Amino acid sequence: MSQEVDEHGPESWQLDPTLGVPIIPPDEWSFWPYSSWTFSHVSEYTRTATVWRGPGPVLPLPRRLKDIGDIEIAFREGQRATIRDYLERDYTDGFLVLHRGEIVFETYMNGLEPHFKHIARSGSKSITGTMIGILVHRGLIDPESLVTQYLPELQVTAYRSATVQHLLDMTAGATMKGPWYEPHTDYYNFCVAGGYFGPSEAHPDAPADVWQAILRITEQEAPHGARFAYFDPNIDVLGLIMQRVTGKFLPELYSSELWGPMGAEEDACQIVDKSRFAMSSGGFQATLRDFARFALLHLRRGRLNGRQIVPSEWIEATRRPKPVLFKSFENDASSYVDARSELPNGTYHNTFWIEDQERGAYIAWGYGGQVIYIDPEADFAAVKLSHQPGQLPVKRAQWPDQVYQAPKPLPFDSFAAIRAIRDELES
Repeated sequence: MSQEVDEHGPESWQLDPTLGVPIIPPDEWSFWPYSSWTFSHVSEYTRTATVWRGPGPVLPLPRRLKDIGDIEIAFREGQRATIRDYLERDYTDGFLVLHRGEIVFETYMNGLEPHFKHIARSGSKSITGTMIGILVHRGLIDPESLVTQYLPELQVTAYRSATVQHLLDMTAGATMKGPWYEPHTDYYNFCVAGGYFGPSEAHPDAPADVWQAILRITEQEAPHGARFAYFDPNIDVLGLIMQRVTGKFLPELYSSELWGPMGAEEDACQIVDKSRFAMSSGGFQATLRDFARFALLHLRRGRLNGRQIVPSEWIEATRRPKPVLFKSFENDASSYVDARSELPNGTYHNTFWIEDQERGAYIAWGYGGQVIYIDPEADFAAVKLSHQPGQLPVKRAQWPDQVYQAPKPLPFDSFAAIRAIRDELES
């Protein structure tokens, strides 16, 4: 295996198929440069469970292809580029644009294939939030109820006076020592428990599973509802609540209530811990087209295949929330290096980032450049799957004594590019 890095663009991997895949450290598979391979091969590196697409028909996605490559946009640092430049240089794995229910652009790069499952990272949170909306409509969950109404065992934790809505909006005051990518911290051990880093025997100080990890969260840094702080465990607590009220493991729940009804083309999958609890905060994987179907479900106000899958009231409330300004990225700053510059006046609500409050455009957004952009006003959505580098040093598998620093992020702004495509299609 060898790697070449262009300071102006993404890396390229040289794989010899006669020698097998690269040897990748189990604690670093999700970091760049390994992510250029692993983000679409997650099941080869950690434990996952299938989210069955169900027995029903596939929801068709009509095609009306257009050449959008020459659309020009001004990016950060005063640079101008075309959409083609942006896709080629911004560590793109797959990119798809929906307009008025039709695919107008679809491309696969960096070895991604239409049937490959790509991880959404924190975009998974928005899939979790959508599932919560379904269960709220069923009367199984009340967002204003205390977390301990559903999980009374958490009375001994920092979640004892938090509501479900605090979790959905990332305003719960619970915290733990981090950061998540630094070995032996509490936050890192939480990720080990969830199945993200491993093997578990290499981390004897880590909890056995996510439930045991949640029980260790006893520090509260602020009153619940007083501030915004991005914190993965909040969303995993939501997943535990969903399991408790339905009596189902999450992969089966997502299959029967969301993935099957919306007409997914392929099975999805989720990272699971030793107890088979699915990582609700960042472990969902699916194909590019099925992520587009998820976006279309939101564009259609939750109704697809002649069925109201997600309550329209939930979707409308999600995209037009009461103002809650971004205040803190301390717990996960590396994931959102440019968040404050890209979304200076945005909000976070029901596990989605509200990109444009006036239009009601909103985003499922994840580490490494995962974006599901949804604009119902324009009947427009875009999905970008990527392997962008984060500013995290990793050790190279071939040279254990050397630490590798990821390159400086390119000056592209995914949201500016996507808005340019939307505006061009609307003109």
